[in-house]
Amino acid sequence: MILLSRVINEFEERFLDRYKDSVLPGHLKALRAMVQCRTEHGPHMLAQCTNHNCAKYTYVPHSCGHRSCPHCQNHESQQWIENELNKLLPAGYYLITFTIPRELRDLAWKNQKTVYSLMFACVQDTLKTFTRNDRKLKGAAGFTAILHTNTRALDYHPHIHVVMPGASINPDTRLWRVKSSSYLFNQDALAMVFRAKLLESIVDSNLRVPADCPKKWVVDCKDVGRGDKALIYLGRYLYRGVIQEKDILKCENGEVTFRYRDSKTRRTKTRTVTGEYFLYLLMLHVLPKGFRRTRSYGFLHPCSKKLIRILQLILRVYPFKIFNRKKERPKLTCPLCGSEMKIIMTMLPRPPERSAACLI
Repeated sequence: MILLSRVINEFEERFLDRYKDSVLPGHLKALRAMVQCRTEHGPHMLAQCTNHNCAKYTYVPHSCGHRSCPHCQNHESQQWIENELNKLLPAGYYLITFTIPRELRDLAWKNQKTVYSLMFACVQDTLKTFTRNDRKLKGAAGFTAILHTNTRALDYHPHIHVVMPGASINPDTRLWRVKSSSYLFNQDALAMVFRAKLLESIVDSNLRVPADCPKKWVVDCKDVGRGDKALIYLGRYLYRGVIQEKDILKCENGEVTFRYRDSKTRRTKTRTVTGEYFLYLLMLHVLPKGFRRTRSYGFLHPCSKKLIRILQLILRVYPFKIFNRKKERPKLTCPLCGSEMKIIMTMLPRPPERSAACLI
């Protein structure tokens, strides 16, 4: 396993020199955060043992908390999974993936916040329209959408995954309708409507649509059973960055080799690129500051918690009771006596002299 901080330290200057026209302030912030994450050179916390007979102090390196860092956000990811699992309802679930063609990727990269927001808005409008017009549903939809910008080989490929129950609530009659078949919507029709809405929105935002934009887009819609496995799978990739350090195999001779699982063949492959291009691949997927990667709509919106509980009560559904208690963050333990430690100061500079046990 190769540490990401080592790759950044070795190739950051070459990356900034070669891609200086593409580097954004958010990229520099991400690099600074990840290179110092939980290292001796970054900021520290001061913790004290709660055992009065021990009462020792220790310096603990800060985690950076950046959402592109492979070390951080594990607790937040688990919390998101637990929240989504507790909103499951008695219906078949579907995983719908909306993609944009290769010809629009350059436009998306140069106008990330605008295009990503338009993608979310058009996905929402498309699915709500299809649910309202479906002869079996005829009501208001509810779904969760997640933005991904990468392929497994780390190439730039913005797309939105949607986990959606095949059910609706009629706003007039208050009826709960469920679609029992493994078929939700025609994916070609979804692609056609999504394409029309997104291109119209792009033009309305004063952006130029490429002349070679294809007429046929790809939308995939498949049955995923109860939906729990799809939510857990997507949640694990939500906050931990686009690559794990265990997948970085080599860093030598100015090149980085990493492994990934091919989505078509399901086989593990390796890819070797220059160190500076590897950092460029990582920076392609750093989202704009404050941009939300995941959003819920309709009766699954965060403001609809009461409605979800009422539905679960009426339909006699109590999903995943084991997740009703929120998982707590891992606690620090004293290296001497093993008791719990409490944080008393944060964001301290690196201690001038540190022993092997980090004790003072």
